Amino acid sequence: MVFLCWALLTAACATTKVGPTAILQAPREIPEEQLLDVGIVVFFSEPMTAEKVRKEGTHSEIRKAEQNFLPYHLKTTLLQSSQWGAVRVLPGETESVDLLIKSKILQSTGETLAVQIEARDATGKVWLDKAYEAEATSASYAALQPGEKDAFQDLYNRIANDLAEQRLKLPPEEVKTIRTVAQLKFANRFAPETYAGYLKKGSDDSLAVNRLPAEGDPMMSRLLKIREREHLFTDTLNQQYEGFYMRMWPSYENWRKTSLDEQLARAKIERDALIRQVGGALLLAGAIAMGASRREIGPLEIGMAVIGGQVIVNGYNISKQAEMHSESIRELSETFGSEMKPILVEFEGQKYELTGPAEEQFKRWRELLRQIYRAETGFGG
Repeated sequence: MVFLCWALLTAACATTKVGPTAILQAPREIPEEQLLDVGIVVFFSEPMTAEKVRKEGTHSEIRKAEQNFLPYHLKTTLLQSSQWGAVRVLPGETESVDLLIKSKILQSTGETLAVQIEARDATGKVWLDKAYEAEATSASYAALQPGEKDAFQDLYNRIANDLAEQRLKLPPEEVKTIRTVAQLKFANRFAPETYAGYLKKGSDDSLAVNRLPAEGDPMMSRLLKIREREHLFTDTLNQQYEGFYMRMWPSYENWRKTSLDEQLARAKIERDALIRQVGGALLLAGAIAMGASRREIGPLEIGMAVIGGQVIVNGYNISKQAEMHSESIRELSETFGSEMKPILVEFEGQKYELTGPAEEQFKRWRELLRQIYRAETGFGG
């Protein structure tokens, strides 16, 4: 439902066209208490229709892979800026981060990358809600480096810079408030009967601190320990995201470069095909007209008809070559796909094995943490 609203908003809002952009580095080391932790949810994408597949020259398997690949590269870009605390790719939303980024892939080809970015801090304040688009050329694919330079690096840099500019506007006390609200939101998820009144909601649905737990509150200390376990689990997931990202990098970048070359070649081929087909039709029409005016068909008209027919055939053959280019891109997509390995986690002497897709593992681990908390404290039952 959220992304349906995004789609409507995206249609109404202008897209930011991104040109050459250098990343905005932090001028000095930021004190730890001023760092905000960032969660980047795996990117969303609408199902690939046959028309979208044809238009973008891509495939649903590539798009699925991109949903994990693109957020991880955004993570590496944010880390390059040295503006943030921990940055993690998340299989789903969570209230345990200071800043949550959700994204939708609008278009992704070797030539164009367009994404919709929504970033909200723990208080509910919107930092970003805009679409970004960048175009690549053959030169964009030179000297690429995993985790450092992507063909669309300018787009990632622009997103990182826009986020950093929002952070730099915050006074230290507001940064502290965001961190505190994130902690209290997490505590409220586990023990709403205790912490429900610690946050208050404004008229715009934003959250503010109503009161703080007592210094050394043992229940809050316990919950912060559980929160840290959730972070450690997502760190383990991120090791797998990184492994997938590194394995995918050479194939994906080669595919995108090939896709760009194929798109350019296809456009030229189709232009040539149209010119030849139109030219052939004109030759045939001319031959028929000449024959009609002379009431007989001579060698010249026959020759023109044969030439015209041959040009049309050649035009259709070139169009077939264009289809073959699309098929080669489709075949490349078959190399993409990932399955998360089972994760063995331990908490308070108990071991748990989580299997299945990352989203399921993440959901199951969060539920296990809740069950552990209920069993040990008797709260939230």
